[in-house]
Amino acid sequence: MAWLFLIIAGIFEAFWSTMMKLSNGFSNIYYSILTVVGMILSFAGLIIATKHLPLSLAYPVWTGIGAVGAILVGVLCFQEHLSLSTGIFTVMLLVGIIGIKITAGH
Repeated sequence: MAWLFLIIAGIFEAFWSTMMKLSNGFSNIYYSILTVVGMILSFAGLIIATKHLPLSLAYPVWTGIGAVGAILVGVLCFQEHLSLSTGIFTVMLLVGIIGIKITAGH
C-alpha cells in the first residue's frame, strides 16, 4: 500500500508543477489554488509512504516520478521540444526509478 501512496504522490508532484505553470506566476487564483492542493496531496502521499518505506528509497522515486511526469506534460500538453539527448536521459531516469524499486526489496 505504501508503494501506491508513493506513486500517487509522484503523480501529484507532476500535477502541481503543471498547475504552477498554468497559474502564470500565481496570478491566476484558480490554478494557484490547484497548485497548493496538489502540493499538499503530493507531500501527504510521501509522508504516508515514508512511514513504511525507507527515505532513501521513497524520496528518489517520488522526485523521479514527478520529473518524468513533468517532462511528459511539457511535451504532450505544452508542445515543448524534447531533444534526443534529453529523451535519452529521461529514459535513463525512468530506468533508474525502476531499478531502485526492483533492488529495494520492499
